[in-house]
Formats: sequence, C-alpha cells, structure tokens
Amino acid sequence: MKKIYLIFIVLMGISISCTDDFEEFNTDIKNPTEVPGDFLFANAQKALADQIASTNVNENIFKLVAQYWTETTYTDEVNYDIVGRTISDNMFLILYRNTLADLNDAKKAISAEVAAGDEQVAMKANRLYVIDILMAYTYNWLVEIFGDIPYQQALDIDNISPVYNDAEGIYDALLTKIDDAVAGIDEGYGSFGDNDLYFHGDVAMWIKFAHTLKLRMAITLADHNENLAKSIIEASYDKAFAPNELCELVYVGGSNSNPLFVDLVQSGRHDFVPANTFVDRLNELEDPRRPAYFAQNLGEGVYEGGIYGESNNWSNYTHIAERIEEPTFPITLADGIEVSFYLAEAAQRGFSVGGSAEEHYNNGIKASFEFWGLSSDDADAYIAKPEVAYDGANWKESIGEQAWIAYYLRGHLAWNTWRRLDYPELTMPPSPAEPGVIPKRFTYPVNEQTLNATNYYNASSAIGGDLQATKLFWDKF
Repeated sequence: MKKIYLIFIVLMGISISCTDDFEEFNTDIKNPTEVPGDFLFANAQKALADQIASTNVNENIFKLVAQYWTETTYTDEVNYDIVGRTISDNMFLILYRNTLADLNDAKKAISAEVAAGDEQVAMKANRLYVIDILMAYTYNWLVEIFGDIPYQQALDIDNISPVYNDAEGIYDALLTKIDDAVAGIDEGYGSFGDNDLYFHGDVAMWIKFAHTLKLRMAITLADHNENLAKSIIEASYDKAFAPNELCELVYVGGSNSNPLFVDLVQSGRHDFVPANTFVDRLNELEDPRRPAYFAQNLGEGVYEGGIYGESNNWSNYTHIAERIEEPTFPITLADGIEVSFYLAEAAQRGFSVGGSAEEHYNNGIKASFEFWGLSSDDADAYIAKPEVAYDGANWKESIGEQAWIAYYLRGHLAWNTWRRLDYPELTMPPSPAEPGVIPKRFTYPVNEQTLNATNYYNASSAIGGDLQATKLFWDKF
C-alpha cells in the first residue's frame, strides 16, 4: 500500500509542476485502480460470511427451508417461492461476483507480486493456497444448492455465457484443488496476517478447515460412491477440526454488524419467529439448549413456535434469543461439531475413524452444548435420555435429528444433512411452490434463462429438469 501512495505523491508532483497536462486533473488520486490482493481476500471473506449469516428473504432462506424459523406476515418464501424475489439470482450474484470474483482477483494480484527472500516466497505461496481452499468452499456451496453450475468458464470476464459443468466432475476438481493446497502450504510461515478475517493468518487452522471441508464433501458422496468417501474420510478424519474448534467470522458491530442484527433488529421489522417444527421437537426432548436458542418472552421456560408456512402474529409466539440478535454475534462457517456427526455416520458405515459411531455422535452433542454455554453434566444427562441415546438400528434418524438441532442457524448445512439422511421429519407447508415438494435443490436463476439460455437448457436437461424436486447426483434415497 505504501508503494501505491508513493506513486500518488509522484503523480501529484508532476501535475503541479506541469499544469498544462490537463489529463492529470482528471485522475482521481484518492481511488487507486489497483486493489491489493490481501484486501480483496478479506472482502471476499466478509461477503461469504454475510451471505451465510443472512436471513434476508431476498438472499438466503435456508433457515426457513431447514424449518428453524417461519415467517409472520409474508409466507411466500417459507412456502419455497424462490422466484418471486429472484432469490437464486441474488445468491448467484453474491457467491460469484462478491466472493469468487474477488478471490480470483486477489489471486491474480498476489501472483503478480514480486517476492524477495524465502519467507516472502513461502508466504506468497501460502496465500495463494488459502485462496484456493476458500474458493473450493464457495463452489461447493453452489454445487450443493443447484447441481451443475458454471465452473471452468465461470470467472472469465470476457465470457458472459459460461458453460455449466457436471456437478460430480466439479466435486472431483474441488477435492483435487483442496489436496494440492494442503500439500503446498508451508506451516513454517504465515499468510494474510490480520487481513485474514477467519484465522488471522494461521495456516495450520486453514489446513484443518480444508480437511473439514473434505469430510463434508466426502460424507455427502457416501451413498453415491462409498469407496471414494471412505478413502477421503479415513485420510482426513484426524486432521480436521476437533470438537471445540471452528472457523468463524466475529463481527465488531457498527457498520460491520452481523446481518442477523441488521435483519432482525436494525430493520425494525418482526418478520420471523422460531418454527413449531423445531420448537415442538425441542420441547418434547426438554432440550436444555432452548434458552440459548429462543427468548422467553412468553414466560420462563415457555416456548411456542409459529405454525410453519402460515401467517403468525409475532407477539403470540416465542422470539429468537437476544444473544443471536446482537450485532457482534459471530457466524460459523465450519466446525468440529459437524465433524463429529460426519464421523459418527462414517463409523456406522464401517469406516475407520478412531472411534465408534456412538462416541462421535456423543461428541457432537457435547460440543454443541459447550458452544452454547451449557455444562458437560447437562450434555451427559441429555444423552442419557432414551429418545436421544444413539440408536445404531435407526442411525440416520439419530444423527439426522441431533445434527439438525446442533446446527441451529446454519440452515444450509442442516438442509444438506436432511437431503442425505431424510431426517429429521420436516413439515410440508400449506402452499409449496411445487405441490408436495420440500426443495431437493434450488432452481436456477431466472436471468440464466434469458442471458445464458443455451447453457441453461443444457444444464437443466442434464440434471433431469430445473425443478425443486430434482435430486442432485449424490441424493440416492
């Protein structure tokens, strides 16, 4: 950055000493045309975290789809109308333009830097590998939402009609990208320092994040290609996040507040209440996490969820917990809680993952209790309940339900788990966009039908139809 300012000072001197060069007066010296790669990387991190955190009905309705929350006045989105507000278009825009494009530009800028000495060369390489890991994470999100997506041609600014690539092929490419990054990172050196909003330049944590992502992708593939899933998981399970480790963005408040605060408090609106689908099940289990998840506006220990998919009077139902509405509440992108549930499933499938399915399942519940400020005694008592204790004969139900409860607020992750395991049992809203269908995927952006029509129709045909009912390649049951 100092070099840029030096250039500006030189230009100012030239303009003063040579006033007949009027072109200099049309140069905005306060807005550099080149943005440092580190800043682009941080901007991409913020955009990605904001998208994951958001509950804005124009951008992210996964907390509704996972049936954590329901709406009060407007019920289109909770009935899976994603076209009315062009939700898919907005998600495409945020993930491709605000995240992937910035990561791609950061990679170009950093690649062009001149590194002097072993330390600078190693740190430059580490930064590029970290970018690859976060790009893989973002592309994986897109694949899990839509299926086939633009990948190989996606970030070519000169190509406004990119071809859609096969989702399974993208998975393979992303896994290779992650492996190359993990192998290339030199843990003896740093990376982005404080410009890394997630790990502050700690490359060892980025390696754990990468292995956690591999576990997420591998368990998703387990019903489709069990041998591949087994090999990936057995190679990565002990290198991913421990139960109490995580990747998060901690918001500082003010203009950098958690989007949940913006949507739920700053907006002055009361558009959401916890859904009865979720609240009723936690009431049945007498789940100790209820005071952490929900406000007690109806009285101490009283929780009543709004009717899923219908209009609900905000004042009559349980509200979202005050802690979650704070401007500094952090957003989790990946953690050891999900790792524990992945390993429980892997162990149940017969994979070697350093423990039994029951042990990993219990670890996931305990880590969730710890995250929300509850004691280990609370967790042990909860796990001892017959309705909670691990049931190997009905393992999909055990893991699916407890993962759903533990993933609270992480709607996309919970939805993904539900699609794989078909648990928990979700409620059909009264007027779903496709009759009788809880989305198995999101339909493609409306803009793609007009601006990239040929490739859109080819992709729609390849996946079996651009419908919410269309299952992705890994969703076998």
